[in-house]
Amino acid sequence: MPLSGLAATVETIAAVQLPDGMIPWFRGGHADPWNHVEAAMALTVGGRLAEAHRAFEWLAATQRPDGAWHQYYRAGSEVEVALLDANVTAYVATGAWHHYLATGDTGFLACLWPVVEAAMGFVLGLQAPGGEVIWARHADGTPWSFALLTASSSTAMSLRCAAATASRLGHDPTAYETAAARLAEAIAERPHSFLPKDRWSMDWYYPVLAGVVTGEAATARLDAGRSRFVMDGLGVRCVADRPWVTAAETSEAAMACAAAGRLDDARRLVAWAQHLRDGDGAYFTGMVHPERVHFPHGERTTYSAAAVVLAADVLSGTGPTAALFSPLAREARPS
Repeated sequence: MPLSGLAATVETIAAVQLPDGMIPWFRGGHADPWNHVEAAMALTVGGRLAEAHRAFEWLAATQRPDGAWHQYYRAGSEVEVALLDANVTAYVATGAWHHYLATGDTGFLACLWPVVEAAMGFVLGLQAPGGEVIWARHADGTPWSFALLTASSSTAMSLRCAAATASRLGHDPTAYETAAARLAEAIAERPHSFLPKDRWSMDWYYPVLAGVVTGEAATARLDAGRSRFVMDGLGVRCVADRPWVTAAETSEAAMACAAAGRLDDARRLVAWAQHLRDGDGAYFTGMVHPERVHFPHGERTTYSAAAVVLAADVLSGTGPTAALFSPLAREARPS
């Protein structure tokens, strides 16, 4: 999608944002902090900084004393699902660093630092001796018994962004750098540490997208999963055993291809995702083929729109945030 088409898509995200800053999946729907941050990042790319600031302010207002957020919220910040997800909590660090790269606003980054620091403290408390990060805690604080590959890959990137933020603000980044390195080692070398969920395409591309698997290993991983997950001319399946193409997975897989240096593949995927674009610039969550039926029926999600915006930004290569998902940006030092 050309950058000229981003403004309308960003507007559809802003139109769903609630007055308190929360960004639900769709009008009347719930929100989760991970997709809320993703939407805030898209608002930032689109220059809607006031709305992005409100999104981060909502996170600050709803953060628990232990640094975490609940998994799902309804309007009015009512908790819908009380689970405390490590990756959902960690992603604020990626959002904060992305906002800084976009704006150079050190003051706003400093304001977010207590939120990021508390969130990453919760995450570090779930890192196992083998380096993997346990998926979540129950509402009473009891940890779950397993780690997830997609979630841990995203968490590794968030840890690197937390380290970058700490360094930029003059704080010690060592704890985050060490945790990120241990987690990356577990992902790359001990896949048995994670609960198998390879039916889902995110487990295929996320280690590449997050910069944990790089170089020839990244290319090999993308090649190995392509026949299972890519529907030529249409996009990426959400799950391997259903012909259900989704805008978010297609766009994220495009970013993974870009991270691996496969820009032509990335551009193709973003182009294919455009059959999910609605007339006002919003994106349907997904479509089942060959019936061409939207699933869930008529659902247009802010996180789907956000994923397309971020993929287009990465492929543009022109803005200050375009390289966030590239190896150079993962050195976590702004130019």
